[in-house]
Amino acid sequence: MGFARTCSVALVGVEGVVVEVQADLEPGIAAFTLVGLPDKSLIESRDRVRAAVVNSGADWPQKKLTVGLSPASVPKGGSGFDLAVACAVLGAAERIDPRVLADIVMIGELGLDGRVRPVRGVLPAVLAAADAGYEQVVVPECTAGEATLVPGVSVLGVRSLRQLIAVLTDEPVPDEEPEERGRPDPMLSGLSMPGGGAGTGLGGSLADGHGLDLADVVGQMSARTAIEVSAAGGHHLMLSGPPGAGKTMLAERLPAVLPPLTRGESLEVTAIQSVAGMLPPGKSMIDTAPYCAPHHSATMQSLVGGGAGVARPGAVSLSHRGVLFLDEAPEFSGRALDALRQPLEAGHVVIARSAGVVRLPARFLMVLAANPCPCGQYRALGGECDCPPATVRRYQARLSGPLLDRVDLRVEVDAVTRTELAGYGPRGESTQVVAERVREARERAVARFTDTPWRTNSEVPGHALRTRWPTAPGALDEAELDLERGFLTARGLDRVLRVAWTVADLAGRERPYAQDVALALQLRTGISRGVPMTIGAGS
Repeated sequence: MGFARTCSVALVGVEGVVVEVQADLEPGIAAFTLVGLPDKSLIESRDRVRAAVVNSGADWPQKKLTVGLSPASVPKGGSGFDLAVACAVLGAAERIDPRVLADIVMIGELGLDGRVRPVRGVLPAVLAAADAGYEQVVVPECTAGEATLVPGVSVLGVRSLRQLIAVLTDEPVPDEEPEERGRPDPMLSGLSMPGGGAGTGLGGSLADGHGLDLADVVGQMSARTAIEVSAAGGHHLMLSGPPGAGKTMLAERLPAVLPPLTRGESLEVTAIQSVAGMLPPGKSMIDTAPYCAPHHSATMQSLVGGGAGVARPGAVSLSHRGVLFLDEAPEFSGRALDALRQPLEAGHVVIARSAGVVRLPARFLMVLAANPCPCGQYRALGGECDCPPATVRRYQARLSGPLLDRVDLRVEVDAVTRTELAGYGPRGESTQVVAERVREARERAVARFTDTPWRTNSEVPGHALRTRWPTAPGALDEAELDLERGFLTARGLDRVLRVAWTVADLAGRERPYAQDVALALQLRTGISRGVPMTIGAGS
């Protein structure tokens, strides 16, 4: 009887569970049994592994073979177990020393010719292996850069099973013929998910800029201020105005204003993109804020996550630490929009399915863009709106009160005038200038929140802001008066206070004063409070 074991990783959402792959050989009729709650794609690995082992020059054992995946209670799927299964079988057949395999984690799919193909989710799988105490990991060669992001783990990237056998048995490592230059590399096909490209609005990132500059936006000084405050404090934003006023242009330029991701944030974002199959080719780590702009026909599952079996990340997770832009927000289904309430508050989404419960990170900056009515000309300068009042009310009511109460900034975007479009008016600052001011404001907030779990003003509970970091005397008088009149809810008052702190950070003040709170109220309610819509007003 022969026995060997090695390890692999099963992904549940964006978290990994280390799985022990055991192979047992017994005398009897040649058969291959795979147990341990595998799905259809994993059951098919029996044929892939057998062909890969034979085509790699090794003998397939002609005995009764049982491969077990432990713990058996965890659902397992995908083709990433192929490499571990093949090595466990070869260890049981004594082609490889079983003692060498015991403490190695192996991740990768096998082709019928023995080549090791890449799989999605390598980064979270290696993170799980490191957390479990494993120090050696074997991955496909084209995903080795992604795996090396995890500190304290020795990573071996291989192109074929015969190469891995040679390494584990101290034999000369054979050279694999490289792909002909100019031909598409079929090995990269396992890294992307069909329909997950930039054209879907879910996988693209505009954070690199790609020529998008705030200076290109004509006019819209109030909206530009809202963009800056939103980026500096992580506040959700709603832009309302007629078609063609520049709402989408402003939203597309917001990611470039956000500060670069820290290493911890980059690992979080890269892990999600890797699991979803949306990691850009040739880029092992994402260091800029992601940008997702799903179409208004998106379902609730595509927004918050879901799908058959174990839930997959949705748009709220794909925009984690970045921007989720919902253009034509009233056209989204009310059920899908209201499903955003919980992740907006908690920073994560919990999805329960029959296959298990998945917790996905979802701390994103939401930007809503909406027309004032179906035709878009309601209250527009020189526009002729034909929508009946009841139709306008129904259209605006598609965005529920509880959802809007979670939006800190609400700005009216006016139509661009001919004078502004011709370039006679004042030009706005460039993205580089605004981004530098945002970075400095973020640094002030981080210094203030030292020894706390918070990094931005939008994350701090209202009670902590009121008790630990008081405002200037009398600064909240006008906001508290609005609360008594019913213009603000208790949550709304807390959010006004958070925005006031962000305005003070941008202006370089140690704490908010009355003019900072007035600007925060103006940005939230749209009612003029007698202060200019610019940062540092009244200083």
